[in-house]
Amino acid sequence: MDNILCIEKVLSWERLLRLVPERDLRLAAALKPASRREEFLMWRSIVYRRLPDAEIAYNAVGAPVVCNYPLHIGVSHCPGYVAVCFSDRPCAVDIEPLARDFGRAAVRFASAEERQLSDSPLLLPALWCAKETLYKYSGRRNLDLLRDLRIERFDPDEGRDDGSYLRGIRIGNRTSEGGGASCSLYLGVIMLAGVIRFGTFGVSVVL
Repeated sequence: MDNILCIEKVLSWERLLRLVPERDLRLAAALKPASRREEFLMWRSIVYRRLPDAEIAYNAVGAPVVCNYPLHIGVSHCPGYVAVCFSDRPCAVDIEPLARDFGRAAVRFASAEERQLSDSPLLLPALWCAKETLYKYSGRRNLDLLRDLRIERFDPDEGRDDGSYLRGIRIGNRTSEGGGASCSLYLGVIMLAGVIRFGTFGVSVVL
């Protein structure tokens, strides 16, 4: 399979009911609030659209896997949007709304040295997305974003971070418009053995 990244707006509950099997509806019923149920069904509907007979489960660290295909997936969601990446190799993704106030929690995920890497307003969302993506990619539990993952360089013009756990992760801006409104998302992705180059894999249109 080609390396594919889908970033899509969460559909209404009524539309999602027609896109997923009954077993997923039973799993979703246990989730709260309602927005969490919709995000859960949305990312699964993206998987089924590409792999209609996919059997979705979770591995030992709680990450989603497709049991009956020799591929890897990564999943992320934020209010109103979900992202799913597909790859022949381990992959991970994280998306966050730029409207989120990353400054309030900065001391818990970014060291003083990291916070001095740039004066760009994108620095904190970049650090958060980079570390969340690295955390997922590592496949390990209980990594500490502050102590265990370190970002050594940030260049907002190049759209690249270098992480000490996994060098070469690239992150960048993606502004999507849909449904008459725009939503600015910050995106961190690891594909192709740790390096992603935007434009080299398919990106679905936000509905």
